Amino acid sequence: MDMTVIKQVKQDLIGWKLGRVISVMDRGFSSEENLRILQQAGGHYIVGEKMRSGKAAVEEALNRRGRYQQVRENLHIKEIIVGDGEARQRYVLVYNPSEAERQRKEREKLLESLKEELEGLRQLPNEAHHKATCRLRSHPSYGKYLRQLKDGTLRIDKQAVREAEKYDGKYLIRTSDDTLSAEDVALGYKQLVDIEQAFRTLKSTLELRPMYHRLEDRIRAHVLLSWLALLLVRIVEIRTHESWPKVRDECERLMLGHFSSKNGDLYQRTELTAKQALFLAALGLEPPPKILGIHPRT
Repeated sequence: MDMTVIKQVKQDLIGWKLGRVISVMDRGFSSEENLRILQQAGGHYIVGEKMRSGKAAVEEALNRRGRYQQVRENLHIKEIIVGDGEARQRYVLVYNPSEAERQRKEREKLLESLKEELEGLRQLPNEAHHKATCRLRSHPSYGKYLRQLKDGTLRIDKQAVREAEKYDGKYLIRTSDDTLSAEDVALGYKQLVDIEQAFRTLKSTLELRPMYHRLEDRIRAHVLLSWLALLLVRIVEIRTHESWPKVRDECERLMLGHFSSKNGDLYQRTELTAKQALFLAALGLEPPPKILGIHPRT
């Protein structure tokens, strides 16, 4: 990620006169140059590390033995210190059992689909077979689980599958702040994950997907809309004591029925469930009218 973004953020924060700043960033911002900029004038960072980066410190952190400590539901952590002196680096390895199970099921589904592709490959004639082989090898999802034998035959790479299993439900965090507990580091990074989830919710549920991120006004507008969406999601979760997906899924069951006859059209909503009524009350919202429209035919 361009370090000019980091420099601009640091410059913008000067006017706030903050006593302490801890920047939380994902893996795209975690270059050593960016981290040095963040630590200027006493700043600190919490950043995600690319677990397959090949860096010696990351490999050592991932392979370090030790038990996880459960700090929240589906949030297990393990603190790891790598190196000494100026080379000292503090990591927190986070494990989410629920996410691990989701990733495992997704991979199993992908491998089943890949097996079907390989079976179909055997039925193709020479030129079509060659093109299909190249397509599978270059496929962004299938390709990483394939190996090619000396005779050109494609097989599922079981070693690659085992390697992928090692990372299920895990992410690695690095921090420069020794005053934070490992739990606070993990929860701080989780807030970033929640924000990114809000971006995905904004793009998928509300179908707001900017087309030209290179234009500054569009970038600012996108950030503002995403922040507002996140704010609304957090208000809903705090007031209902439920996660946003649960509230959304329950409220999506509220339907509008259209009843048509020779006498006219009637628009009527379904009855509120007990949970829907609780959610609306917690948010201070009136239920929608039971009858939304009556249109007699003349």
